[in-house]
Amino acid sequence: MHRILLLILITGFTQFYDAQELNCQVSIITDAKLEVTTTEQQALEQLEEVIFDFMNSTKWTKDKFNIEERINCSIQLQIKNIPTMGTFSGSIQVLMSRPAFNSSYNSLVFNFMDENVVFSYSRNTPLYYAKNAFRDNLSSILSFYALFMIGTDYDTFSPNAGTPYFTEAQQIVSNAQTSGAAGWKASETGKRNRYWLVDNSLQQLFQPLRDCMYAYHRKGIDKLYEDKKDGIKEIYKALLKLKPVVQTRPNTVNIINFVYCKTDELKSLLSESDTKQKTDFVNLLKRLDPGNSSKFQAILN
Repeated sequence: MHRILLLILITGFTQFYDAQELNCQVSIITDAKLEVTTTEQQALEQLEEVIFDFMNSTKWTKDKFNIEERINCSIQLQIKNIPTMGTFSGSIQVLMSRPAFNSSYNSLVFNFMDENVVFSYSRNTPLYYAKNAFRDNLSSILSFYALFMIGTDYDTFSPNAGTPYFTEAQQIVSNAQTSGAAGWKASETGKRNRYWLVDNSLQQLFQPLRDCMYAYHRKGIDKLYEDKKDGIKEIYKALLKLKPVVQTRPNTVNIINFVYCKTDELKSLLSESDTKQKTDFVNLLKRLDPGNSSKFQAILN
């Protein structure tokens, strides 16, 4: 309820409607070079509607949401290959933002490209969220990201408020271990998959990231309307919390994803700042994510 109570204060709404947690836009695109039969195209068109209904109609929490309080997010599924009839492979991009207090601005919080998506689907097949079992890969992937986004969103409104949803997302990962599908195991090449996204989120080592998420948004973004200079200072202090994690676990998916989401936002926020403040931010961002140093340099321009 932490997020709901805070949003009541932000929006002023006290009457609840029968709305679920997510306001999720869905699109499915196919690779330009991919040959798609009429039957497959019809299945994908229907699937787009099915995913939309699944994400927006499933009750993911016990909290009550007003329509205006739903979490804004989007899912784009790109089909790159159709190995056999009814089997699709490709990637899924998931984005989520949260509103800034007393503003029409939405701050991007999560933007992740999952390259390990393979699933089966035939027309007139519904999707279901099975909390305690692996039903099919597509339902599990979508359920995982729904809960991960909710957990991330809740963490930006109240310290560690997302824990129950990260824990439930981790259970989805556990249920999928025997499926043989990609993206669910710790042993896969690299550590940029669903397993590590949620495992890191629940590790004590990454508590500073969750502290940063809260401080960045509640003490920084939500204070910009009142005092922009002070809000920017709080954002810098929030980012400093990430240094211990980076020193111990450099280049982890959670840190890189968070910094990636915030780079354009910081460039805009700092457009009127003096050179010293811009330089302080750029130097900090380079320490947090050395691989994108050139992109951070643009903040100084």
